[in-house]
Amino acid sequence: MSDPEARTAPHRVGLIGYGLAGSVFHAPLIAATDGLVLDTVSTRSPDRQAQARAEHPQVRTVATAEEVLDRAAAGDLDLIVLASPNKTHVPLATAALEAGVAVVVDKPLAATAAEAERLAALADRRGLLLSVFQNRRWDNDFRTVRKLLADDALGEVQRFESRFERWRPRPKGGWRESGDPAELGGLLYDLGSHLVDQALTLFGPAVSVYAEADIRRPGAEADDDTFLAVTHAGGVRSHLWVSATTAQLGPRFRVLGSRAGYVKYGLDPQEAALRAGRRPDTEGAAWGVEPESDWGRLGAVGVPPAVAGGESPVTGGGQPVATLPGAYPAYYAAIARALREGGAPPVTATEAAAALRVLEAAKRSAAEGVTVRIGAGA
Repeated sequence: MSDPEARTAPHRVGLIGYGLAGSVFHAPLIAATDGLVLDTVSTRSPDRQAQARAEHPQVRTVATAEEVLDRAAAGDLDLIVLASPNKTHVPLATAALEAGVAVVVDKPLAATAAEAERLAALADRRGLLLSVFQNRRWDNDFRTVRKLLADDALGEVQRFESRFERWRPRPKGGWRESGDPAELGGLLYDLGSHLVDQALTLFGPAVSVYAEADIRRPGAEADDDTFLAVTHAGGVRSHLWVSATTAQLGPRFRVLGSRAGYVKYGLDPQEAALRAGRRPDTEGAAWGVEPESDWGRLGAVGVPPAVAGGESPVTGGGQPVATLPGAYPAYYAAIARALREGGAPPVTATEAAAALRVLEAAKRSAAEGVTVRIGAGA
């Protein structure tokens, strides 16, 4: 292959893990990305291997992560994506980087910020891309909040409220709900990874964290109802909830500023679309779009009803704001561009380490009942 051909050939991807994350999120998005080709999938389950071949007919399936790493070491892969259980992320990412191949890791990257920083240092020494799949940065509602902040539509933001709440009164089991510390189960590290990443992306470094973590459901082993209060260096306070025990759901976002607030209910539609078998490469401009009935509202309860679209303060004043389309495909498009052209990936390991520092502080805060300071002022 000549050099120009090498530069334009798609990057070959090995995907380790074909459970929910691998089959619903990573594989479809990789397959929909120009410049990437899903080459190999590893899963020990014969049923999942068959599923992978049915959903991606050109893919090679293997039983173990070691077989994917062997293909990478032989020069047959350009990128390894880890959609495996949390406890495998650090050892597998280390092995992939040592094999000389770029790596994308599903969140959380590691159990601790120190582990994440060691992985980042290894990637830097090897001159390799290392990124963390924080797809919720491309949720429709989060993209809308970022635009409102960029447009100074709220004034000075004072409090940011964000929730991932569910009603699952019975535990589903599996490693995600395991009480074994090695598994990194529980909602703090699962959904909390998303909320903390979003808060830091919007408002910058954290200086203190207070948290409450509970195990509410009979038979549950790991936290299933957790709250974090994060104070940012710039003065914004983020209040973050993750729960599987919420019989009445709160707003996904409530952002309160000196001039106005923004309130948004409901979830980004992309996960449900992917679960239903819909694909961004076939839906085009319709991908990630939600109906007007789901739009959030921007304004203040004190404005007259005529200005607030006829809404009373009881139901929340303000005007509907069109939600930007969700854009999960943008993550892997940025990965393909970084592999092709160089430069930083869309989410860095250093950013992941900052989020893990908050999660570690939250874990300590909940255990000890104290506010934990982090960063330069700790």
